[in-house]
Amino acid sequence: MFNIILFGPPGSGKGTQSEQLVAKYNLKHLSTGDLLRGEIAAATPLGIEAKKLMDAGQLVPDEVVVGMISSALDANPQVSGFLFDGFPRTTAQAESLDKLLKLKGGEIGIVLALEVKEEELIKRLLNRGLSSGRSDDTNEEVIKNRIVEYNNKTAAVAKHYAAQNKVQQIPGEGSVEEIFGLLSKAIDAEISA
Repeated sequence: MFNIILFGPPGSGKGTQSEQLVAKYNLKHLSTGDLLRGEIAAATPLGIEAKKLMDAGQLVPDEVVVGMISSALDANPQVSGFLFDGFPRTTAQAESLDKLLKLKGGEIGIVLALEVKEEELIKRLLNRGLSSGRSDDTNEEVIKNRIVEYNNKTAAVAKHYAAQNKVQQIPGEGSVEEIFGLLSKAIDAEISA
């Protein structure tokens, strides 16, 4: 099983690239936001617990999120691996994910970090905001704050995986096809190593 973490600031193209990577490598896309919504909709014990916390304006604790990830891993034995998107966001989450994967006989194979200049991110998000209906894509100050927040949080996670020699910086500017080619090349090199 080959597991990938895809990093990138808002507007870096993670969503677009995730779809293609999932299709090419027979991966299961694991977005913690999607997992939370799915567990809540299915009214699972984890979903009920998460909903209570969210309704009270509290963050869902790491152990609940890791429990949902564990359930998703168990529910998808047919896939070649998982593509983690939006998780882990902290060093503690990265350590929990590593422990969980080790228990299940796996590990993170590679961390792909899409690099895009801030000006380009702002341009992309403002453009996306014209049609996305997302209010956080229409205000340049909000966008800048999201980028700062992303950089502050994920720097520690990148450092965690860099210590394991698992981080690959990938240029995130260019055509969708060019970027996908660079991501695929990094994954193929890691799989064949």
